[in-house]
Amino acid sequence: MSERTPVIAGNWKMFKTNTEAAAYVAEFLALVVDAGPVEIVLCPPFTCLEAVRRELADGRVRVAAQNMHFEAEGAYTGEVSAPMLKEIGVTDVVLGHSERRQYFCENDADLARKTSTALAAGIRPILCVGESDREREAGGTNDKLKGQLEGGLAGISADQLPEMLIAYEPIWAIGTGKTATPEIAEETIAFIRGALAGQFGPQAARRVRILYGGSVNPGNIGELMKAENIDGALVGGASLDAAGFARIIRFKEA
Repeated sequence: MSERTPVIAGNWKMFKTNTEAAAYVAEFLALVVDAGPVEIVLCPPFTCLEAVRRELADGRVRVAAQNMHFEAEGAYTGEVSAPMLKEIGVTDVVLGHSERRQYFCENDADLARKTSTALAAGIRPILCVGESDREREAGGTNDKLKGQLEGGLAGISADQLPEMLIAYEPIWAIGTGKTATPEIAEETIAFIRGALAGQFGPQAARRVRILYGGSVNPGNIGELMKAENIDGALVGGASLDAAGFARIIRFKEA
């Protein structure tokens, strides 16, 4: 692993009420209070964002929304804007998760606008990219990822790239129990870093942190984090249990 500070983010998806979230945070903080140099991000559902932010008042853990609209306000029923998130202390936002792309038809042009909007508002984007099982089997992984990076990052500069996070989440490994081997994850993330170097220059590409996501758990995080280009993880189901997620945070102790 490089000198880039590792980031471990937990995406709760559509789980936990405010009461459950508060109980989780109280348990979780006690388990990671003395964790080593790792940046921690929790991604609760919209209804829990403010409650979780209050519980994390010391700033030790960052709070991310799971989505955000690119407009500051307007007739967009059910959407949430950057100013709304900023006001309640949200620091990060997950953009382009494969579930958003699949179920809500988000495309790269939408994500480019969202990414630029988040950066302008001082909210760090976590842009997700990844290929399906069919695309990998057909040898189309690199083309798919390159297209997502070029499209989703179309509106940002080389100076802005290191201010955000990229998350490689192979669709075939999300919630399936399948995990890319450390070798596959490292090879693919190395390709992503190379593609970013071509798009933004080698210096920006060296500085940006790239996470792996896809059935990450306490048993495989250690091997994944040994890879040179993997700077952390975007964890789904395994982040819903405070004790289990704390073990992932403390991967260096395993």
